[in-house]
Amino acid sequence: MSYVLCFLIVAFSAPALAADADLKQEVQKIGATYAENFDKQNAAGIAALYATGGMHVNPVGPTTEIAKRYEGLFKAGFNHLDITVEQVSPLGADMALGVGEYHITGKNQSGQALDVTGRWTAVYVPEGGTRKIRMLTALDKAPPPKD
Repeated sequence: MSYVLCFLIVAFSAPALAADADLKQEVQKIGATYAENFDKQNAAGIAALYATGGMHVNPVGPTTEIAKRYEGLFKAGFNHLDITVEQVSPLGADMALGVGEYHITGKNQSGQALDVTGRWTAVYVPEGGTRKIRMLTALDKAPPPKD
């Protein structure tokens, strides 16, 4: 009986693991496209990765004006983004949750280096035959505690 139970657990978990791997690859592809558009300073390209009414949340607050937010970052001098996807989990039948880290760099108008690392979370939903970002939250990493 225990062999049958073990077989059933393995049989039903293998497709789930494959689906989770496919989902992570899909989110990694979105992240790569996001970074590519960032590096090209293509705010409209980034905004196109968001679902209708999609929201970006950072310490400044939430906004649905995604392109405008990124135009401000580009104007400040940020010009390179690295994204790491650490974990992706399905949320129901068609949504997903992604978690990872970002690192943005550039130079301000006076040539001083800009360097920000933080954590992000995103909820992905299907729209128009593709998966898009419904809400992305990005928070800078806190400085290490002082001794």
